[in-house]
Amino acid sequence: MPINILMPALSPTMEKGNLAKWLKKEGDKVKSGDVIAEIETDKATMEVEAVDEGTIAKILVAEGTQDVAVNAVIAVLAADGEDVKAASSGAGADKPKPAPAAEAPAPKPAAGAPAPAAASAAKAPAPAAAPAPQPAAAQSNGARVFSSPLARRLAKDAGIELGRINGSGPHGRVVAADVEKAKSGGGLKAPAAAAGAPAGATGAIGAPAMSDQQILGLYEQGAYESVPHDSMRRTIAQRLTAATNSMPTFYLTVDCDLGKLSSAREEINAAAGKDKDGKPLYKLSVNDFVIKAMAIALQKIPEANVSWTEAAMLRHKHSDIGVAVALPFGLITPIIRQAEIKSISAISNEMKELAARAKAKKLKPNEYQGGASSVSNLGMFGIKDFTAVINPPQSSILAVGTGEERAVVRNGQIVAATIMSVTLSCDHRAIDGALGAELITAFKKLIENPVMMVV
Repeated sequence: MPINILMPALSPTMEKGNLAKWLKKEGDKVKSGDVIAEIETDKATMEVEAVDEGTIAKILVAEGTQDVAVNAVIAVLAADGEDVKAASSGAGADKPKPAPAAEAPAPKPAAGAPAPAAASAAKAPAPAAAPAPQPAAAQSNGARVFSSPLARRLAKDAGIELGRINGSGPHGRVVAADVEKAKSGGGLKAPAAAAGAPAGATGAIGAPAMSDQQILGLYEQGAYESVPHDSMRRTIAQRLTAATNSMPTFYLTVDCDLGKLSSAREEINAAAGKDKDGKPLYKLSVNDFVIKAMAIALQKIPEANVSWTEAAMLRHKHSDIGVAVALPFGLITPIIRQAEIKSISAISNEMKELAARAKAKKLKPNEYQGGASSVSNLGMFGIKDFTAVINPPQSSILAVGTGEERAVVRNGQIVAATIMSVTLSCDHRAIDGALGAELITAFKKLIENPVMMVV
């Protein structure tokens, strides 16, 4: 009996993946453990191994196919001794239906034929490629909206759905004055009552999020290029929007004097040994010290080394520090595990290796998922200070600015010093203000006295 090869779930959160490349072709024999394909997830490109032995009878999903649902049949394997042609002819008979996002667009009904009401109600609206005009006197959910002709025209020009506007005319009729009021943000219904707005979708300061249709309506056709989101960008948007909407966050900023750290770093780098090619065994950066200092600070303030769940607080035994790495197509935070017990040179070399594999999309899920806290450093871009968004399920993230010479007062004298501003973002559910202050103070002491990181 033919064996179905399914799209694997390569991480706990994976729902779809892109079939990047087939490493075997139809007719090839495979044995358990052979790498047969490469799958792109939202964060990495991973190899898929065969579980069973046999011959590839039929490939059902071509390489380069995007958004293939987990557990969809991607190929059929003929077991040893089985007729390959027979297995190929029956390929896909039990194939699960692909996820809605991967389905081909439904054919348009013939001219004049009404679309089935039940189908249009059951199917979620897909992002519009161009503004599609709504019926003037109806909401997108089918409820009738009474309005004047002028109000309809003004609302259409402003890109505002009539169903979102509170009418002040007779029997709730929307008039021109209501549209003018809505343009300035007044007189709009709550998000739950707004036609066409996804439940819970909000924009800045709790305002209803604008639909694709409304946004496209603000720009002239041909004045922009529409670039579809890849899976990484969609995942980043979903996770950080959820974090921002659900996580009460506060921020703490301190300035750190880098004088002693800069001197120690220069001495350590100068004393580094050479490998067989004559290259230094390590070259420490300020960020390497930052990772180590954050890891030790979390050990000194263990109440802050936590993750929030609705049932309990998870207190981590080790300091697993994520480090933000910018990629051309998004952002990823590979994790230095047990950073508190590693030397700064080991952290430096591991971080370089993780960053290189992150840019090649070769990280494994356990190398970027979880973690206790993160570090995001924009100092190399000359950014003085900023706030970073916490990466759930972590409860904090440290935003690191550039080290720069500033005038400071010491013993009543104005002197120049190299100062670095850092801002700690904290999830208030897990870390209270005083606890966050203890954590960032512990970090500051370590950065300003780097010898404390080796004792």
